[in-house]
Parts: sequence; C-alpha cells; structure tokens
Amino acid sequence: MNANARDLIRELSLQNGFCAVGFSAATQTPQAMHALTDFLNSGFHGDMGWMQTRANERSDPTVLWPEARTAIVLGMSYAPDCDPMQKLLDTNDANISVYAQGKDYHDVIKPRLKLIARALAAKFPCNVKVFVDTAPIMEKPLGQTAGIGWQGKHTNLVSRTHGSWLFLGVILTTLDLSGDERESDHCGSCRRCLDACPTQAFPEPYKLDARRCISYLTIEHKGPIPREFRTLMGNRIYGCDDCLAVCPWNKFAVSAREIALAPNESVSALSLKFLLNLNDADFRTRFKGSPVKRIGRDRFVRNLLIAAGNSANQELVAEVKALLIDASPLIRGAAVWALSRLLNEQEFSGLKAQLLPKENDETVAQEWTSL
Repeated sequence: MNANARDLIRELSLQNGFCAVGFSAATQTPQAMHALTDFLNSGFHGDMGWMQTRANERSDPTVLWPEARTAIVLGMSYAPDCDPMQKLLDTNDANISVYAQGKDYHDVIKPRLKLIARALAAKFPCNVKVFVDTAPIMEKPLGQTAGIGWQGKHTNLVSRTHGSWLFLGVILTTLDLSGDERESDHCGSCRRCLDACPTQAFPEPYKLDARRCISYLTIEHKGPIPREFRTLMGNRIYGCDDCLAVCPWNKFAVSAREIALAPNESVSALSLKFLLNLNDADFRTRFKGSPVKRIGRDRFVRNLLIAAGNSANQELVAEVKALLIDASPLIRGAAVWALSRLLNEQEFSGLKAQLLPKENDETVAQEWTSL
C-alpha cells in the first residue's frame, strides 16, 4: 500500500501542475522548533501576533491534528521569465512582488490539493487535511525534511531544480507512508541573498527580522512605515523579491508553466500615477482575485505614496496633494512625507502652514512637524 499510495500522489501532483512532491513524518525537527522559539523570543515577528498565540500548533503538526502520520509537501513553481530586479530601475512604475502578479496562489493551489487528497482518501482508508499558508503549519522546514529543497540563508526554501521560486502546499494524512531523504544545505559560502536585502533584515544567516523586511512592511504592517525604511523601499509597493532573485540556484529554474500564476498586465505593469488615482471601488475591481487586494486600499495607497516620494517625479505632485485630505490618517501621513520629498522647501512650508492647523490626528501632525 505504501508504494502504491506514494505513486498515486506523485502522479496526481504532476498532473495538477505541481513540480515537486516529497513525504515526511508529520512532525517538525527539533531544529525547526528551536528556530521558531528563537524567532518569537527575539520579537522578529513584529505585528504578527497570531504567530505567538498559535506557536504550539506551528511547532508541531500533530498538535494541530494528533492523528496525522504523514506530511505530503508539494511545490508549484512561479519562476518569472525575466529578472524581477530590472523593475526596480523604473521608479515611475509600481513594483509588485512576482508571486502577487498573477491569480492568488491560494485559489490556485488549494483546490488541487483537495483533488489529490480526495483521490487518496477514496483509494486508501485514511483521513486527510490540506493547508496552503493559512493554518499554523511551517511548510518550509517540512519541505526540507521531505526532500524538495532546503531553507536557504534567506529562510525561504531553495530547490536545486526550481531555485527560490516555489509555492508550497501540505497534505496531512493518517496514512503512515515512508519519508523521503532530507535535503541537505547547498548554500555554501554564498551570501548574495543577505547582501541584497535593502533594509538589512537578516541579523545573521538563516535568521530574518521581519520588522525590517519590505515584504512585511508593505503587507503585514498596518501602521505608518518607519522612517528609516522609507527611502530604502524604492518603488516596491507590495512585497520584495531581492533576496530570492539573486539566488544562484535560480539559473536552473525554468519559467512557471502554470497559466493561472502568469503575470497579469492589469496588475504587473502599472504606473504610480495611475494607481494613485484609484478610489476604493477601483482598487477592489482592479485587484479582484489578486493577493494585493487583501491589504486594503489604505495600506496599498500608503505604499504607493512612499514610492511616489522616492520617485523624484514632479508629475505626481497633484495626485499626492489630493491625498492630503483623504479620510484615512495613514494615507494623509504618507502623503505628507511624499510631498516633503517632491516639493521644494518653500512650497512644502506653505502647505504645512495651511493644513497642519486643521489636522486632527496626532500621528499625521507629527509627520508635518518632524519634516
């Protein structure tokens, strides 16, 4: 039964767009548990309090589901067909992380995991549960134990075949299947990912301080972007690919074949000027079915305004000025900072004298008075 079940899963996985599949016991290694504890004790999770509150479940899948015996880890490539670092050069355009330029990967992967899991349960007496980045499962260390890659110095999974561009999904099952050989670390002395990070978010190899990570700041962080990181963000308005893009193992990766994950030009090729003019309804329509939609308009426009301030593009002044009276204090504060970068001192002082007395939010007022 063991061999037949494994063969069935591999066959169905390849038929459904996955390019990597491996098997592991449904437990985390002591090293993975220690790394999670260290991450949380260091406060590296920032505002992501859910990581702390569900740490026990995250540290061991059998706490989440005691009957689980095997973790089936599947990878789907989203490798781009060009160097994403090139998009950083045109500061008039919005730079959205590669993974978010197509359809939301949750909507692509989860139905396929369910299909595979149902087929497994129909043929073999077992129970199954599927996970795609929405439950407290640490997919990356499970992926290493299952042999599909290793956690690189940037803490993401790296594959010798697919580089750093893999979405991961997990099927837990009560079937007791044999595991694959754990993948060893092949980073060697390379530190390109660490050196590429604009905000120095890696205090040391294999450790990430999310509070300094542009992906965290633009997606998870709900408040104003800390000033020390604003100029370093450049035109990155949703996520950051730098540490992934420079990985030497990407030279073996081929462009993703999954059509649903292909970049959608209505999302991936947009100017800051166009996006700054979107109202809430426009935002929801434009990013329907995209991961970008989940951060909401306020955080999205906050990120746009930081990019506008970094652009040195005087043609954006009118759009930014219009946002000084937006209903959201988060947006108004970011607009103040952007204009401090786009206007000369006299123009900025004139606006400050006009609008600061009317400002009723302390955080926004601090933006005015600190510049």
